[in-house]
Order: sequence, then structure tokens, then C-alpha cells
Amino acid sequence: MTIYEELKKDHQAVLALLDRLIAEPGSTGESRELLVQQIRDELIPHARAEEAILYNAMREADQAKGTVAHAYREHVEAETLLRALQVADAADVTWTAGAQKLRDALAHHIAEEEGEVFAAAQRVFSQEEAAQMGQAFREMKPHVREEGFMGTTLDMIANMLPARLRESLRKGDAARAGASAKS
Repeated sequence: MTIYEELKKDHQAVLALLDRLIAEPGSTGESRELLVQQIRDELIPHARAEEAILYNAMREADQAKGTVAHAYREHVEAETLLRALQVADAADVTWTAGAQKLRDALAHHIAEEEGEVFAAAQRVFSQEEAAQMGQAFREMKPHVREEGFMGTTLDMIANMLPARLRESLRKGDAARAGASAKS
């Protein structure tokens, strides 16, 4: 499967989970938490892998930099809304409104991505490259799932940096991880 097919499949899965969350406003706190965890476990690995595989490749090919920068910003917005949902009970926030806001933001992002971003990428990458990117995307997602909140946040920041800075941040992060493993 190409990167485009992989991303569309994930988009549909996340939107379906959000639809379930919105459709169950009277559900218990535990079942809502479980759904939000499922959304997080789908959305965060998807976003990090998408940024690393597709967005960064497009930036390096000097294609649609403005469109990709906009897509990064929308990822940050969606994750902020998701984090708000994760603490909504403690903050006594209305779940349904927060879930609807996240769903609307993601639906907007997905429509732009499957339109503008995919069109720009298809002008740059061959079908074979798109298939290779799809494979890399599939392989990367499980590794992202294993990272904690800080790891995925650092990856988000690294993905938004220019390549030369992104690599130095990741090397520094790896060195810090190695040093703390020795202690």
C-alpha cells in the first residue's frame, strides 16, 4: 500500500473512534477514558510517522513547504485538543464539546491533507516511492507507540525542525538516553 492509502486508512479509523466518543455522551468516565486512549494510540503514532516519512520528505524535496508547515501546525492543534480531552473530567469540561472540536479539527486537517498535501506529494514522488513510504510508515508506527509522552513530544518538535537541526536534536536525545541507562 502507498503512503496515501495507509494515511487514509488511519484517518478513517481515528474519525470512527471520535464518532463513537461523540455518540456516547452519557457513557461512564471509564469507557470515555478508554476511547480517548484508543484515539491517542491511533493518532499520535500516525502523526509522528506521517511527519517523519511524508512531511519531512516533502520539505527536503522543497515541495509545498507552506502546505506542510500548515499541516504541522494542525497536528499540534489536534494534539492539544486531545490532551485537553485526556484531562477533561478532572477539569470538569464537557466531553462531547471537546470531542466534537477535536473531530472537526481533524476532519478539516484530513480534507486538506488528502487534497492539497497528497496532490503535492504525488507530483514529487513516484508510485514506487509512495509504496516505500507506506512501508516505512507501517514499520515506524509501532515504535512510536512504545514511546512515552515526552518522547513523542520531542519527536514532534524534531520533525518540525530543518533536517540539520532535527538530526542534532535526535543525536543529543540518544546520547542523553544512553547516559541515563548507564546510571
